[in-house]
Amino acid sequence: MFYRTCLQAAAALASISLLAGCGVFSDDGGDGEQKIAVGTTSEPSTLDPAAAWDGSWELYRNVFQTLVSFPTGSATPQPDAAEGCRFTDASNKVFECKLRSGLKFTNGETLDAAAVKHSVDRIRTIDAESGPTGLLGSLDRVTTSGDDTVTFRLKTPDATFPFILATPAMSIVPPSQYPADKLREDGKLTGSGPYALDSYTKGQSAELSRFDAYKGFAKIKNDAVTIRYFQDSDVMMKALKDRTIDAINRGLTAEEVVELQEKKPETAHLQLVETVGADIRYLVFNPEDPKAGKLAVRRAIAQIIDRGALVQKVYHGTAEPLYSMVPKGISGHTTEFYDRFGEPDAAKAEEILEDAGITAPVPLKFWYTTDRYGSSTAPEFAEIKRQLEDTGLFRITLEGKPWTEFQAGYQAGEYPVFGRGWFPDFPDPDNFIAPFVGAKNVLGTPYESPEITEQLLPQSRRESDRGAVTGQFERAQEILVDDVRLLPLWQGKLYVAASEEIGGGENALDPQTVMQMWELYRKKSW
Repeated sequence: MFYRTCLQAAAALASISLLAGCGVFSDDGGDGEQKIAVGTTSEPSTLDPAAAWDGSWELYRNVFQTLVSFPTGSATPQPDAAEGCRFTDASNKVFECKLRSGLKFTNGETLDAAAVKHSVDRIRTIDAESGPTGLLGSLDRVTTSGDDTVTFRLKTPDATFPFILATPAMSIVPPSQYPADKLREDGKLTGSGPYALDSYTKGQSAELSRFDAYKGFAKIKNDAVTIRYFQDSDVMMKALKDRTIDAINRGLTAEEVVELQEKKPETAHLQLVETVGADIRYLVFNPEDPKAGKLAVRRAIAQIIDRGALVQKVYHGTAEPLYSMVPKGISGHTTEFYDRFGEPDAAKAEEILEDAGITAPVPLKFWYTTDRYGSSTAPEFAEIKRQLEDTGLFRITLEGKPWTEFQAGYQAGEYPVFGRGWFPDFPDPDNFIAPFVGAKNVLGTPYESPEITEQLLPQSRRESDRGAVTGQFERAQEILVDDVRLLPLWQGKLYVAASEEIGGGENALDPQTVMQMWELYRKKSW
């Protein structure tokens, strides 16, 4: 089938493809070996899935398998390494999966039920600080029956458990290569996904080649992928313009998106695919800090932040203000922060501080990562600093660090206030509330909220109809606004930029906003 019109090229799922031109390309792939080079600012923090609850999943999705996954266009988990999965009881406490036959890892080892059990058990045994143990709070134990059946027995009902199994955190690894009680330390990776990892150079690149023995849902449309890691969006964009990479996933600045939309001469050979995003940015306040730990300080900041000005000045229409931790497009979304605080108001903020006996200006240090979310992060925090200081109520110091150092710092509780981004593990409101509360959470600082963790989340997880749990999540967001431990800032849109000869960009982002590299292919001329 040919792209006969630009309109036909654009009509793919819910995505909007902004194409440079119709071109003379067909969709059935090119002659010879298909190799694609993709640039991103999202480098893995580790190659071991037991230690990552972050952007490392971008790599994992392409080199590991999970029992179930989210093919493009699916909002519910579908079989991948599994032939099929189901709850076997009415209370959503016993979840059983039967594996496909003939599964192999890239080292030739058999992928069986024992490997699945090993992969999940080691996450909890190792319990890495930056790992995804928090996703497995409802799991009691994993059992196997024969080589092909694995059963997950839950402590409490949890209708979201299939969604959790679909996250790259639950990547299946070979027991011989991944110790049961410690992380793999040889800098290598062995999976069973669509690609094998041939080489990885930290800070530079990952070389992937098609794994011919792969058995799963993915239909692989290329033979090899080079992922190049950039710290600077400008350098990455130049590489795309110069054709040294074929596509960009994550890290485009707002200015670069606008440039591509305007179809300037230097970008005439490029295309831009836009999809609705569920990724969010937010501030985290450390309750142990002498200043940020005071509720009045947090509420005053919430009263001042002007999200509209922030997204207009820094993101130029590529993001929109967010007033709850659950973004638009996810059931349970509210505007609770706006309902509570209204428009930015310095006078009200001053009154909040005065009523609490706090003398202005309040000194605070805000921290952000310099190499995780793109080059717009520094201007974003500069704008936040300007807004707070212009009121005369705050004196802000900014500090940026590379992701690895930044992550270690917030996990150690060193930062009074810091910025984080959240790319959803799965498209359900649970995933925008549960990860941030409880003794173990993704923030590195305990956030005890018994009503959320002991009442609202358990109630919602008994309900298989995920559209019927909005009440619990609306109440949870009321609690988050009361505490202001987290302050949502904006919700983004997702973009894939690519050379016009690259196809498949409109299908490449799954519901977890993770790029499925196998969807990309090089068109051939005709």
